[in-house]
Amino acid sequence: MLNTLLDNTATDQARHAYNAAFEELGLSWHWDAATYARLQNSAHGAVRTYLETEQSHLLRAYEADFLVEAVEAAKARCHASMATDRVSPAPYAVWSSHSLTPANSRPKNTTPAPRFTPSALHT
Repeated sequence: MLNTLLDNTATDQARHAYNAAFEELGLSWHWDAATYARLQNSAHGAVRTYLETEQSHLLRAYEADFLVEAVEAAKARCHASMATDRVSPAPYAVWSSHSLTPANSRPKNTTPAPRFTPSALHT
């Protein structure tokens, strides 16, 4: 079970890196999990297969090798960036210790919340 979870996490990380690479390159491509899984079984590589089957119009203007190399290089950069970002603390770590404080020892907000009135929409 744990190995499957780790495999899925690694697969998702690679897929997210590809999607980030597409965005970086200005390509309006997005691979969902099913598309990524289908492309992994291709003999010619995921990017080349996707180009040939889903984005063949680009091959009239660009060489396939050029596009594949550009995507793979951007994917490697994005994957490396994602790996270094994972090492940093989670954004919620700062307030998470406060959320563990018992409710009766937290400061109370005595200011009432503003009330919504339909007339506020007509200014």
